[in-house]
Amino acid sequence: MSEPGSLLRSLSGRLTARNYHSHVINEIGAGVISGRYPVGTTLPNDAKFMEEFEVSRTVLREALKTLEAKGLLEARPKVGTKVAKKSRWNLYDPQVLAWHLEAPLDPEFLSGLHEVRRSMEPQAAAEVARRRTADQIRLMLYWIHQMETSLGSLQNFALADFELHRIIADAAHNPFVRALYGVIELAHALAYKALMTAPDACVLDAILDKHRLLVNRIEYGDEAGARNAMLETIEHDRMVAEWSG
Repeated sequence: MSEPGSLLRSLSGRLTARNYHSHVINEIGAGVISGRYPVGTTLPNDAKFMEEFEVSRTVLREALKTLEAKGLLEARPKVGTKVAKKSRWNLYDPQVLAWHLEAPLDPEFLSGLHEVRRSMEPQAAAEVARRRTADQIRLMLYWIHQMETSLGSLQNFALADFELHRIIADAAHNPFVRALYGVIELAHALAYKALMTAPDACVLDAILDKHRLLVNRIEYGDEAGARNAMLETIEHDRMVAEWSG
């Protein structure tokens, strides 16, 4: 996932890698997250990967270094490249999070994903309600309107939903909340992936109503109301994602 929103755009069809380097990173990274390359095991040697991906040793080594920087791999002298423990994985890296979308999700990961959101986004919403500006409110209302006009296009609806959350994260002026973009997008992608397989107009109406209330509470400076409304949107995402699984 190279930019915010690209994971949600991929729901209608897997995005293809832009070049050989990206392709190798995606294939091995997704393989680690999915368990195809289990934690603690040594990856195949360079020759096998070079043949499988039809790339040079230089491209392969650069890809492996990128994955090592993300905490997924660790190179050991005279041993080879091993899959690192999950505790070393950089789960705030948007690309690492994106690979979880197609992987089996364990309850602990899903619970942690939504717990992180519950711990920070509601407070961000309350902070925005306290010091919102007219321009910020106009942007939020714009994305609400986009959700209203995209009820017949699930992908556009999902993107508008995510953009609204991004506006709130930005308006909170908290760099740690902005660092949650990948977490927020994956949570949305998991929920909307479920709706892709089982569309439900009533669910979309409920999502829209919850976000209207969220923006309304922010617009009127209701800090407690904004906090509670954000909690409700997060809880709804969790329920839909778990229903899918």
